[in-house]
Parts: sequence; C-alpha cells; structure tokens
Amino acid sequence: MGFKIREGKKTDMFSVLKLIKELAHFEKEPDAVIVSKEDLERDGFGSAPLFKTFVAEMDNDIVGMALFYPRYSTWKGPTIHLEDLIVTKSKRGLNIGSALYAKVIEYGFNQGVKRIEWVVLDWNKPAIDFYKKTGAVVLEDWNTAQMNEDAIKKYIETL
Repeated sequence: MGFKIREGKKTDMFSVLKLIKELAHFEKEPDAVIVSKEDLERDGFGSAPLFKTFVAEMDNDIVGMALFYPRYSTWKGPTIHLEDLIVTKSKRGLNIGSALYAKVIEYGFNQGVKRIEWVVLDWNKPAIDFYKKTGAVVLEDWNTAQMNEDAIKKYIETL
C-alpha cells in the first residue's frame, strides 16, 4: 500500500492547510482560502472541536486529507458533511483518495449517522463518476446557496 490513513492531529494542520490551498487552486479559486494554520488548530483541536480530519501519510509526509464535521438534518437526524477531500497531485492514482473516502464513510457508519453529504463541482466528472459508483446519489436539482462574510454584514446592516 505504501501509505497509512490516520486521524489528523494538531501538528498536521500546516500540511492540511497546504492541501486545502492546493484544492482551492484545483477548483479554480486560488485566492479564496483565508483560513490560517492557527484557525485550523484552534477550531479543530480546542475544547469543542468544529471538525475532524483523516490524513494520508506516506514516508512521514502528509499527502492527502479529508475534513468533515457533524450536521443535523431535520428530516433524517445526525449527518456528516465532508467539506474537503484532497490528495496532492503527485500522489493521485494510488487509491489514497479512495482510502480517505472509505475512512470517512466507515466513521459515519460507526457513529450511526443517517447521511453523509458533500458538494462536488459539476465539471469534476471523474469525482462524480467515482461517487456514483460507490452508491452516492449526486443531486442535480438542488443548488448550493452561500452568503460570504461581506454579504452577512451587509444583510445585518439592513435589519
């Protein structure tokens, strides 16, 4: 296999941030990442962690990661949202992404969640095909809505 999947640690967040930035570049949003290593350390490893990570390690180097967090569906109950899953470009094709994906699914199963959800860009056909092959349903009739920090502030000012 050549790699191992393990739970992420606070000391991994520098590498995790590098992977997040690589993913943003892949998704054609290279300047969108504003989170810092310190943010990840605080938010993932404080008294009330906001997320969990699994990392893929190869030769003592982190080459992939999956970051996810709990959610709650009013229709289903407890769920997990898989925010990001990335394998560094030079290590793709070694089944590392599949192993990270499987680890998140296994974690959700063991936690008894009713659903695991994530977002995939409509142009990322290899990812869409992979997800469908594993039994995931890619919803084409729901649109993702977001409000960024500036929009939140502007909206609050109108209240």
